Amino acid sequence: MAADYPVTYELKHVCKQSGARLGVVHTPHGSFETPAFMPVGTQATVKGMSPDELKAMNAGIILSNTYHLWMRPGSDIVRDAGGLHKFMNWDRPILTDSGGFQVFSLSDRRHIVEEGVNFKSHIDGSRHILTPEKSMEVQNDLGSDIIMAFDECTPWPADEAYVKQSLERTTRWLERCVKAHQKPDQQALFGIIQGGTNAQLRQQSAREITSFDLPGYALGGLSVGEPAHLLYEMLDETVHLMPSHKPRYLMGVGTPDYLIEGAIRGIDMFDCVLPTRIGRNGTVLTKKGRLIVRDAKYARDFGPIEEGCTCYVCQNYSRAYIRHLIKAGEMFGLRLASWHNLHFLLQVMVEVREAIKNDRLLDYRDEFFANYGYKKDKATHSV
Repeated sequence: MAADYPVTYELKHVCKQSGARLGVVHTPHGSFETPAFMPVGTQATVKGMSPDELKAMNAGIILSNTYHLWMRPGSDIVRDAGGLHKFMNWDRPILTDSGGFQVFSLSDRRHIVEEGVNFKSHIDGSRHILTPEKSMEVQNDLGSDIIMAFDECTPWPADEAYVKQSLERTTRWLERCVKAHQKPDQQALFGIIQGGTNAQLRQQSAREITSFDLPGYALGGLSVGEPAHLLYEMLDETVHLMPSHKPRYLMGVGTPDYLIEGAIRGIDMFDCVLPTRIGRNGTVLTKKGRLIVRDAKYARDFGPIEEGCTCYVCQNYSRAYIRHLIKAGEMFGLRLASWHNLHFLLQVMVEVREAIKNDRLLDYRDEFFANYGYKKDKATHSV
């Protein structure tokens, strides 16, 4: 019964124009509206931002990383501190990933076997094995509201035989995660659907993963290099197989086109490191596209990053000042760029939710894409 889950989904409205859904996810540490973008706090911090600053821009939930916190400082230290919420002074919902994507990204440092993944730490080269059981143990220590099953993230491209083998291993690993999960009344375990960009394999994985009675489900192994039209095809082929009364999470997605198109296809939750990563490189997001604020042409531009933007950065600082800070190697400049980018994506989701409420999400999509310089009928790349 859904009432027994520590995390539940409440449907508020379905957009008559697009079929997108407006909802609320309830967790032990509060509720957040969906569709939602989740800022990523890999090391128990969203890079450059304080919890109060994130709250001020209405971040309802953040994501943190199992692999990194296991490697440093150690999940036992976080547990003894009272859990991740107390450790990082964040009293709103937290989702932790399983660590799977990180260990699979280690390439030559890891080896996949049925038991789990053998790998060398990126910190000191020490050897470890991450298994479904270990992932659950670490996430139970962290105490996040939503924990992710340990899966095998299939790269793109990959041959059909490997993708099938991989998704079936992910199903077996999910069964082990369910058995190893020690706090099902406090932490919601989400299963992850794999299958690469093969529609039949995606559907096979969706049926296998959703056969487990879990509080929510995610789509993994997308936005890993494949063209946008393949990601959209996989959503079209898979989302309808995910229960409508539970949260649907598309992992690792954070560009405006993916957020909007994902919402149109029924996705509730998204995450990505993009806003802080590009911010640290001096790139900012605007409704007219990306802007490289460190470029010389902004040296005497005393206007805000974006006219009309209500974020703290645009209300108080100019492009010229931010460029100066970045060129001078001042951390505050990178903080301001990241700050604006996070606000931008969170505000896009506010507008998406409002458009769903008013039954006009397709119109909003077309207006946004036209301003951004992106043609929806050329969905072969990311904005």
